[in-house]
Amino acid sequence: MNSIKAVLFDLDGTLADTAPDLIHALNLSLLDRKIAPQSVESLRYSASHGSLALVKAGVPHLDETTQLEIQQSLLDYYKMVNGEKAQLFNGFDVFLDLLDSNEIPFGIVTNKQAKFTRPLIDALGLTHRAKSIISGDSTHHPKPHTAPMLLAAQQINCKPHEILYLGDAERDLVAADNAGMIGGTALWGYLSESDTPDQWPSKIEFNTVADLHELFLTKVIS
Repeated sequence: MNSIKAVLFDLDGTLADTAPDLIHALNLSLLDRKIAPQSVESLRYSASHGSLALVKAGVPHLDETTQLEIQQSLLDYYKMVNGEKAQLFNGFDVFLDLLDSNEIPFGIVTNKQAKFTRPLIDALGLTHRAKSIISGDSTHHPKPHTAPMLLAAQQINCKPHEILYLGDAERDLVAADNAGMIGGTALWGYLSESDTPDQWPSKIEFNTVADLHELFLTKVIS
């Protein structure tokens, strides 16, 4: 761990709790069709897997054509509500300050499209702090491909093996492993009961952001 010189984060479910905005946009779409809204807690685990996965989890009984129509409506509403309720997970404000004070650069690699990523990062107040912001359409291939990972490494001027990449989905850890980064699993993220993080190619698991903070204080910065 003392070889870490930079940190990259997945966005949804790792760095920020974005589920409330995403599920609000879904519920607005459902209300247009006179379908009962869904609770945040019932769909939180789907928030990391894209808009269509969220729709399928919310209304699995509807036909595919209707689900695709709801997905498009969700995305239209999400442009309006993106960033309204999203916030950094508890403890990240202090942890990011720790990184900044020790001149450890951090960045974001997400599969969210740039048109949604940039406004959200701005709402979170990280636009001028993150040294790299890579979206799902920044390269030809999103995660688990290595292309976005290696582009971020280039932008923060660090070798992959010097970077801790933190994510809450299997594709995050596969991407980190294939790119030669140190993969860390954010167990506070949007994991479902069917997820098996112990089988992901993760170098270390973190139950809370406080655990991450403690690791840096004892192993990275000391």
